[in-house]
Amino acid sequence: MKPPPAGLAFGGAARHRRVFLPVLVALIALAWATLWAWARSPYGRYLEHGDWTASGPAAFLCRVVPAGDVVVPMVLYASAWILMTAAMMLPTTLPLFNTFDRLTAQRPDHGRLLTLLGLGYMAVWGAFGLLAHALHSAVLSLFASVPALAWHGWLIGAASIALAGAFQFSKLKYRCLDKCRTPLSFVIEHWRGAGQAWHAFALGAHHGLFCVGCCWALMLLMFALGTGSLGWMLLLAAVMAVEKNVRWGQRLSTPLGVALLSWAAVLVATHA
Repeated sequence: MKPPPAGLAFGGAARHRRVFLPVLVALIALAWATLWAWARSPYGRYLEHGDWTASGPAAFLCRVVPAGDVVVPMVLYASAWILMTAAMMLPTTLPLFNTFDRLTAQRPDHGRLLTLLGLGYMAVWGAFGLLAHALHSAVLSLFASVPALAWHGWLIGAASIALAGAFQFSKLKYRCLDKCRTPLSFVIEHWRGAGQAWHAFALGAHHGLFCVGCCWALMLLMFALGTGSLGWMLLLAAVMAVEKNVRWGQRLSTPLGVALLSWAAVLVATHA
């Protein structure tokens, strides 16, 4: 690829500082603000995976929408998960968007390609969210159907925390982190520029797979800590952003794993 003329490169950099970064930061801030408003509204329980069909507007929709008992909770859950993902994961992937934005700055379809990159990334996290929701629902159903387990609901939280701690030491996490920490190499390796729309979406999805690969266990902690807890969301988002984007971020993985495993051990010792 021939480098752009100096004047165009300077103009692209200026446009990047003036337009792209403020827009992306505004989207992230909007996601956090929406989550904050939702959590404090009368419908905040929908963030907590509570009984969405018991009362209120969701219960009404469940009655009037075909297959509403399934469709309405799924839509509410998907909306909450997309907001959570946008708020927590978009900050961790700023280097990818930054790199792709600069490489495609002179293209007339630049905005569309950036949008498709983001949609591909969010699509992978959305699919992971649906799987996580299905697993969470299955575990809760198992606990509800077995009286012995129902008395030990704390096991879900302890197991989630222990799993997240153990995964901090896995080779898979470090392989995926390496891909996430080198966005320029990743884009150069996977971006061909032909069939632009599909390739931009596929590039975002491909990067999303590696992002899920290194962060899935930490994201599952939200089911144990409370999906409506903005404090835990901010803390986990900060941890994942540091791990992926800060030079010394990988040094955080081992002490974090030790802390999570210790926390799980304390929970077991407390409840046993």
